Order: sequence, then structure tokens, then C-alpha cells
Amino acid sequence: MDAHSVPLARGMLRQALEHLGVVESGIEEIVLALTEACANVVQHAGEHDEYQVDVAIDDHVCRISVLDNGEGFDVDAVASTPPGSPLERGRGLVLMRALVDRLAFKEAEDGRHRVILEKELVTQPKLRLLS
Repeated sequence: MDAHSVPLARGMLRQALEHLGVVESGIEEIVLALTEACANVVQHAGEHDEYQVDVAIDDHVCRISVLDNGEGFDVDAVASTPPGSPLERGRGLVLMRALVDRLAFKEAEDGRHRVILEKELVTQPKLRLLS
């Protein structure tokens, strides 16, 4: 994927979650977290701005993996330095942490970097037809 593919990825994820009956607030949080993860790659990966997005959804959890060839960063250093303003670096990390239930950064076996986002799904109650 590249920067131009982000709207496509968001739209596909949104449609899948809507089809599964996930509550709108949950959909918005997951889609925004995906957007932030992709934006971080585009903004910080330099010449390595192509990346891979994998999504797995089951009855209870949405798992998103964003894999890129960038140089990575020290998550602990960024997390321990609060941004001075909402426009400074580190805002995306804070936002992703607030939007999902689990956030992890890992280096893949091939040296690429992966961010993993997991969100517990809350679905809308299904309507029962009375006969």
C-alpha cells in the first residue's frame, strides 16, 4: 500500500465492521486507529513509504497489523516524552493507545517493523422478528 491507498483500506474495514453489526463508535475508533498507523508509516518511513496492512476479524476482536520497511523508532522513548502540543510528534501513538485495547510494536523476522492494533468488538443487538 501507499499513501493513496489509505482511504481504500479504511473503507473496506468500515464495510466489514458494519456488516458484522459493530456499534458505530467502535467502527470509528478502529478506523481512526488504522488511519493513524498508516499515517505514521507515510510520515516517518522516508523512502520506504510502502507498507502492508493485514486485518483479521472474528466474533470478538478486530486485529490489524501494519508492516513497513522503515527504520522504526524507540517506542519507550516516544511514550515517555509527552508532546508539548497536539501538533507535535507522538500524538499518533497517544491516539492509537486511546483508541484500541492492545497496541504493540514488533520487529519482524525479516527486519521490517510491525504495529499491531487489537480492539474488542461490541455489536449491536440483533432485532428479533415476532411471528
